[in-house]
Amino acid sequence: MYTTYIGFGSNIGDRQSFIKQALHFLSDTNGIKISKISSLYETEPVGNVEQGKFLNGVVSIETHHSPQTLLNILKTIEFNVGRQHRMHWGPREIDMDLLIYADLCLHTPELIIPHPEMHLRRFVLVPLAEIASNLIHPVLKKSIQFLLNHLEDDYSLEIFIDDDFVSDL
Repeated sequence: MYTTYIGFGSNIGDRQSFIKQALHFLSDTNGIKISKISSLYETEPVGNVEQGKFLNGVVSIETHHSPQTLLNILKTIEFNVGRQHRMHWGPREIDMDLLIYADLCLHTPELIIPHPEMHLRRFVLVPLAEIASNLIHPVLKKSIQFLLNHLEDDYSLEIFIDDDFVSDL
């Protein structure tokens, strides 16, 4: 089994519902066991597309699936939840990104692990640090907490309080 971290987010409609649906699909998938789920964080969108704020978080799983199979599972979950591809960095019902897969470094046309921009994104590092602050980035060889402490960006992020979020899963 491999410990893997997946970032998720939504900024259309009932954001919490889309996230809960995606996490239910993930937990119901054979060969995947959810270990930890971060809090939800409300964040400003990245990119130059005008759109609503995101709810973001990170989930840790244990899996025996290969990275490519896991990517296919995530894309199927996005489809099943109702994601519609509108534009790059545009609004979305659900987005699920494979951030880190054990200590693997992989670069194919379909998949780059670790996620190539995760160390630059507060909306990834804050929830990831919440559940795995001592995790070492496989390429940068720095802890997630170190990367967060040294991040320079001006994107806002606030914890989104939902006492029932994790208990509903």
